[in-house]
Amino acid sequence: MPGRTLPTILSSDVESRNTTKSCYVTLGTKVFDITPFLADHPGGGDLIVQYGGKDVTEIMGDEISHTHSEAAYEILDDHLIGFVATAPVMKTTVKSDRPDNIIPLPPNKEGMQELYANGTADGVASKNVYSTTGMSSAEDLSVETDLSADYRTHQFLDLNRPLLMQVWNGGFSKKFYLEQVHRPRHYKGGASAPLFGNFLEPLSKTAWWVIPIVWLPPVAYGTFLSFMNLPNTFAWAAYWILGLGIWTLVEYVLHRGLFHVDYYLPDNRVGITVHFLLHGIHHYLPMDKLRLVMPPTLFIALATPFWKLAHAVFFYNWYVATAVFCGGIFGYVCYDLTHYFLHHRTLPSYYRELKKYHLQHHFADYENGFGVTSRFWDRVFGTELVMPIPKVVKAT
Repeated sequence: MPGRTLPTILSSDVESRNTTKSCYVTLGTKVFDITPFLADHPGGGDLIVQYGGKDVTEIMGDEISHTHSEAAYEILDDHLIGFVATAPVMKTTVKSDRPDNIIPLPPNKEGMQELYANGTADGVASKNVYSTTGMSSAEDLSVETDLSADYRTHQFLDLNRPLLMQVWNGGFSKKFYLEQVHRPRHYKGGASAPLFGNFLEPLSKTAWWVIPIVWLPPVAYGTFLSFMNLPNTFAWAAYWILGLGIWTLVEYVLHRGLFHVDYYLPDNRVGITVHFLLHGIHHYLPMDKLRLVMPPTLFIALATPFWKLAHAVFFYNWYVATAVFCGGIFGYVCYDLTHYFLHHRTLPSYYRELKKYHLQHHFADYENGFGVTSRFWDRVFGTELVMPIPKVVKAT
């Protein structure tokens, strides 16, 4: 399901959800579907059903009845499905000259100001939340995760321990894995969470400057060889630029067809672990500075078939094939550096738009927006990411 903002739900629909088959509760304007949690509630599901369709702010804070821990509120957040317009909010909306600023919830900045002015802002959610990621903005990607609380709440990966064997031994279903790996976390100020936990750990980390140092010299050498051995300078430039253009398509195909092969991912630990190593870890920890560019060892494995393919297609001239390949590898270098800078640098205007677009792929809609260096192929193949707007949904 593509990323979307959570809907405003009719209060009458919320109030009707008070059975073991469908149980909603509210905190302020937030609506939670806690039906899946009923069987796991320590006090029994019947206790929750008593408050089905009602606001539980008072009972959850009642020290005499039972003071709920922070973990209880985190469990609720995991079941957030939308927002409800309470009576005070509706009264303010009716009085407002611009009710569309307030409803559908969450209200925009002007709407929040009206709610504050009328004394009805208490408990009103003030920002959109995207259902597939649990986030509302690019800034959320850099909010440090409470490691212990995150593991206690989601029962996915403990970021205090090496991740790889947890993925391998976790017994996760594909559905659960994909839901969790696309809910970004942020590890200790942007440091790298342990992956292997042994001598292999350094192989999983690559500083951005390693990419030009490793790949530009062989690209320059191959470009020089092809230039010196092709008789026509125009033809040499055309083949090199052709390789650069081919890379832009390869970039899109790899990102969409290999790194985001989610729908076709085998539902077993081999498929899940390979997915995590190739790209899942990047969506899980998107601001990790040392896991944003591709380690040279992995790139060699991916680039070798393309070297052979170039020489198979352009079999009639070794130097033509080399020119095409070098143009493509130069495109890859530009891609990897662009990817890093989109996450961690302030950039000129064109790149600021790319940065905004790419980070939306992380916090709002990971099923669209596969272009990193441009939106061109997204537009061609119909996967351009368009940020959704809030909707008033009449639940059935």
